[in-house]
Amino acid sequence: MQEINFWFSIGSTYTYLTVSRLRKIIEAENLTINFFPFSVRTVMKDMDNIPFPSSKKPKVDHMWRDIQRRAMHYKISVPEVPVPYPLKDLDLANCVAIVGLHEGWILKYLEETYKLWFLNWSEAGSLENLKESLTKIKLNPNEVMTKAKSSKTIDLYNDNTSEAKAKNVFGSPTFIVGKELFWGDDRLEDAIKWSKM
Repeated sequence: MQEINFWFSIGSTYTYLTVSRLRKIIEAENLTINFFPFSVRTVMKDMDNIPFPSSKKPKVDHMWRDIQRRAMHYKISVPEVPVPYPLKDLDLANCVAIVGLHEGWILKYLEETYKLWFLNWSEAGSLENLKESLTKIKLNPNEVMTKAKSSKTIDLYNDNTSEAKAKNVFGSPTFIVGKELFWGDDRLEDAIKWSKM
């Protein structure tokens, strides 16, 4: 079985669906998942792509309802929408994920920060969300945020964003297996099947 590279950005709405079900899938399928936090905002700006602008209300409304329907399908918590969006501090939220990746608690953080954002309307990347999500996983929020704001972490985050562009990642969530790219939460199962070929 090949490894699955999970490229994501906290700030992506559909990534809520992936994060909320990923732990069970990893355990059930005995998967190796490599996490790559990157700035989807930077990638999309470079492509002149604003996915859900307020000027396109029918599309935005569809996105929120689609997320609710898919949450029902997956039997995960269905958010009351719209949740706060877009995020003001997307980069800080993702830099905390970079720290979590290197310290081994990234999935716990993703689960908690998305839960607070989508179910409690506490915006990911905000001081309130970071303090609560990091405290819940028994970490010191001030220490983690200091590491997240360090030049070392920011460089790693920027490197991931550059690599995402080089790999033609254009949205979040994206799953890469070998040279095959699968975009969107609803392509996770396809990526898993491909990893077993």
